[in-house]
Amino acid sequence: MDALAPLLDRVAQDLRARGQRLATAESCTGGLIAASCTLLAGSSDWFERGFVTYSNAAKHELLGVPSALIERHGAVSEPVVRAMAEGALQHSDADWSLAVTGIAGPGGGSATKPVGTVWLALGQRGGDTRAECQVFEGGRTAVRSATVARALAMLVDALG
Repeated sequence: MDALAPLLDRVAQDLRARGQRLATAESCTGGLIAASCTLLAGSSDWFERGFVTYSNAAKHELLGVPSALIERHGAVSEPVVRAMAEGALQHSDADWSLAVTGIAGPGGGSATKPVGTVWLALGQRGGDTRAECQVFEGGRTAVRSATVARALAMLVDALG
């Protein structure tokens, strides 16, 4: 939490100043972004909700990600993370969404998607959805922590 404190403070200040709120759609982080946000007192002013969609069925049922999209591209892909971010906006009253899907390890990687591969997306209601791929080093905890930090940094950059 200590390393995330400056990012979280900035997110809270910027969203509060704009009167806007955030929703998260998380797979590989299992709700860690939402948990980090709600560690701050008063986060109900700017944090709207979090979706933990670890399974493909949850991505489809809770966020409306088309099953065919997951089958065609895999859960860890740009089209799926974009659909997750857009689904979080469609199924909430948030102004912004952060979505993540990846391979935290230690297993599950492949030659084309090694352990540490994470797709992140930032959605804005009425705006564009931006996505990026990162390959984070380290074990499961390190990958998940780096994912949370990068997702929050994406939001800070967009709000700045």
